Amino acid sequence: MTVTTDRSSYTDAELDEVFAPIFARIAEGAVAREVDRALAYDEVAWLKEARFGALRVPVALGGYGASVRQLFRLLIDLAAAESNLPQALRVHWSFVEDQLLADDGEARDTWLRAVAAGTLVGNAITEPGAGAIDRYQTRLTPDGDGWVLDGTKYYSTGSLYSDHILVAADQDGERVSVLVDADAPGVTQHDDWDGFGQRLTASGTTDFNGVTVSGDRILGPGYGGAGRTYATAYLQLVQLSVLAGIARRALDDTTAWVRDRTRTYTHSPADLPRHDPLVQQVIGRLSSAAYTARTLVLDIAAELDELLDAGGQDDVLLDRVEFDVARAQQAVITTVLDATTQLFETGGASITAESLRLDRHWRNARVISVHNPLIYKLQAIGDHVLNGADLPYAWSAGQKPST
Repeated sequence: MTVTTDRSSYTDAELDEVFAPIFARIAEGAVAREVDRALAYDEVAWLKEARFGALRVPVALGGYGASVRQLFRLLIDLAAAESNLPQALRVHWSFVEDQLLADDGEARDTWLRAVAAGTLVGNAITEPGAGAIDRYQTRLTPDGDGWVLDGTKYYSTGSLYSDHILVAADQDGERVSVLVDADAPGVTQHDDWDGFGQRLTASGTTDFNGVTVSGDRILGPGYGGAGRTYATAYLQLVQLSVLAGIARRALDDTTAWVRDRTRTYTHSPADLPRHDPLVQQVIGRLSSAAYTARTLVLDIAAELDELLDAGGQDDVLLDRVEFDVARAQQAVITTVLDATTQLFETGGASITAESLRLDRHWRNARVISVHNPLIYKLQAIGDHVLNGADLPYAWSAGQKPST
């Protein structure tokens, strides 16, 4: 499908026409990539060629003009094909959103046009051992007419797939965001992420050694500033969309396995597993988990549309979205983890075969679920409901949220 600039957006059906075949190609190699721990470079290239990263970019600037809800609908579909990729692109979407919210001008349009041409942005925010965001050791120091960046980051999710890396750094005691070319001299990336799930997110270590930075690449306050922001809910919703996609793929994989299976137990109430009411009950649980996760994600994405269409600054809308995405974690995480555990009840030892890799669904879901630990979100929700405490936006260590 050719994108034209004589319209404001594309329909779900038109977007599916572009991306559904690509997602299907990506899904075909998911198990092999998992077995070989092969990063999805080819698959990301397919997405770049189709300008997947430009879904939210206005049509007039070369994008698809998609709504937030349309974006998250496709992120769920992509997660069902390969759960690593929406997580790998998580910061890319917030970078695009920040440009959309920025004042009109040449810089804004330049970056949006770059994204429309296929540019992807990764991140290097968290530091090994540093803990809180106000303890960054990555430094931006003056150097002639420009600056030099030095430091080491971990969890550099998606950066190995990206053209630019959004780096959180300290500049004279202030947190700033710095946009660095991924292939700039002094940038060294490592695929050393060792989690037991989401292994192909390119979430390893990145070293910055004397990287030259021009003033126009310093984008302002860094990640994690205190106060209300759309970004905490937005970024968390990406993770929940990954869980929704995992649930759907787990349902599809398990259903296909059960339908083809002819062997069952001597004490089973049916001759074939697909006719066994106990097996049917497990498939029903998987289906319900996929439906619940998808519905919640899309409902909150629609709320984000309302918030961002209003400029992203409305305190009432900000609090509503933050509250809803925090509450949704409980429903989505627990439902998906339970379903991806219970799927193994549909068969005997053969369902644990390495060739199937059905265990990847639980492993991936478990890893996604701890990126924003549920225990903290539930406590924050309870404190808000009982005592009117602030909602769980980001804040600095040592800075007590107001009540």
